[in-house]
Amino acid sequence: MKDDDVIQWRFGNKNTLIAEINVTADRITVYDDVLDGRFRDRLKLDNQTGSLTITDTRAEHDGGYKLLINNEIKSFVLTVNVSVIEGDSVTLKARLTKMKDDDVIQWRFGDENTLIAEINVTADRITVYDDVLDGRFRDRLKLDDQTGSLTITNTRTEHDGVYLGLINSVRKRFSLIVYTRLPVPVISRDCSPSSSSSCSLVCSSVVNVSHVTLSWYKGISVLSSISASDLSISLSLPLEVEYQDKNPYSCVLNNPISNQTTHLDINTLCHTCADSVHCCGPTEAVIRLVLSALVGVATVIILVYEIRSRRAERDQAHIHTSDSLPEPEPGLDPTRPAGRAGPIFPATVLGPGRVGPLIKHVTCHAQRLVHSHSQSRTRDASHLLCAL
Repeated sequence: MKDDDVIQWRFGNKNTLIAEINVTADRITVYDDVLDGRFRDRLKLDNQTGSLTITDTRAEHDGGYKLLINNEIKSFVLTVNVSVIEGDSVTLKARLTKMKDDDVIQWRFGDENTLIAEINVTADRITVYDDVLDGRFRDRLKLDDQTGSLTITNTRTEHDGVYLGLINSVRKRFSLIVYTRLPVPVISRDCSPSSSSSCSLVCSSVVNVSHVTLSWYKGISVLSSISASDLSISLSLPLEVEYQDKNPYSCVLNNPISNQTTHLDINTLCHTCADSVHCCGPTEAVIRLVLSALVGVATVIILVYEIRSRRAERDQAHIHTSDSLPEPEPGLDPTRPAGRAGPIFPATVLGPGRVGPLIKHVTCHAQRLVHSHSQSRTRDASHLLCAL
């Protein structure tokens, strides 16, 4: 700053003075009570650079700002960000207390400033153009005929973008960000080998919205976190806890305007158990149950086929014996060949000696599928069974 510098900050169409620095008079002044007090306790001037800071901005602060430095003029346009969760409604406020007889209000959207709604008081006309832009606004636009505000209902991510409100000669810009509703994160036990004194956990979530963060909390303290800016990405975050740990843990998925939290139940997920199904996640348990059912069905089918094969061979042997042997002596059983305790059955394709290995073969493959998914610590026992 120079000794003779005079800096003024002005706002809006009427160039209302809101802040001033006069180096000669050694005076720094903010006029934050003007314009209905919308800037009250929000303006800060830097006496070294002359920069103006507006804190806790609202939609009513958007508009044109002018900086007058001695004989130079610089213009700035402030766009206020408005956020909403997908499916909710949002209102872009025109900030009019009452419509006048000659008011004309237009609402435009996007880079091409497409007209989507209009109020013309003189012509007594209120119009919404909700069929434009592929109908993305169809049945979603509502105009307030008293204030000129625009409401968008049942918002979607395709409604993201810049909205321009033209209220007579005043321009208001709004940047709307629509966030998809966040899913609830899932905490599961990690089945990979870990130390006997700790429990391995994974918190995961699949999200389809940008700018999200997945975090582990111990009480109110953040232990670890991971962020993603891409759409449709899977996030996962590991955690090791002691079996006897009594601290509260939680996994939180959040974006700038919302969050979803899952609290860890250590007694349920981190108990020591012999049944590895209960120690693993739901996907692991489902795979084990399905494969067990398949093994059972395969065993039943094989046994039924074996019984039917034996019965068919018995009938064939009986027919062959009846055709080839001489008439039995009187008093002898015609179904028993002389000198034989019973018919001799030839070996079958699925004979008694082959059922057991086939069932074991199916079981072996089922276990390999389970262990390739979970990398369980029981892999060695499974390999021993498959080698038998």
